[in-house]
Amino acid sequence: MNDAQPSLMNIVGERVALGPFSREIAPLLRRWLNDFPTARFGGFPDPLEPWSDERVQSFLGRALTDPQRVWFAVFERESGRAIGHANLRDMDMRHGTAEIGLTIGDPADRGKGFGTEATRLLLDYAFTALGLTNVLLDTFEFNAAAIRAYEKAGFKLIGRRRAAYVSAGRAWDVLLMDCLASEFTSPVLAGLLGGGRDER
Repeated sequence: MNDAQPSLMNIVGERVALGPFSREIAPLLRRWLNDFPTARFGGFPDPLEPWSDERVQSFLGRALTDPQRVWFAVFERESGRAIGHANLRDMDMRHGTAEIGLTIGDPADRGKGFGTEATRLLLDYAFTALGLTNVLLDTFEFNAAAIRAYEKAGFKLIGRRRAAYVSAGRAWDVLLMDCLASEFTSPVLAGLLGGGRDER
């Protein structure tokens, strides 16, 4: 593991870690967003458009200050490289709910299990650190790799909105998946935070 910047890694798994998403990572984000297949799989709506420095900075300004969003960078532990981003958004602390989003930026870093592990670490944060009870996501029927990764991380299919997303000239189904705290075993934080969730 590269220990050059250990403070950037808040939640450390076996192969990936989550840490603060700072403006220093903005050039990577701009590159990922300007790769149209990556933006499409990441859920950015058609029509796909170029992302300038100014647009990325404006997006970051909103996202990083949104009180209902927690946004992490995803790092590969061995190299210390930022390889993606993950977030919890639309958090409702009263009802214990949030929605999750995750992107592994470069195609070369996909298919290696990084997305599955990063998803589990983010769920660990949601359930163990924040005390949420239900985390939701939506994805598209064409994104088979993401569906497999989410299922491996603990998500279950709970519904389908038919022909609700148009991309590349075709209407696709949107799949709804969720994960419950009661069905999730903490991989990291329960031990670090003194035993995990308080069930009183």
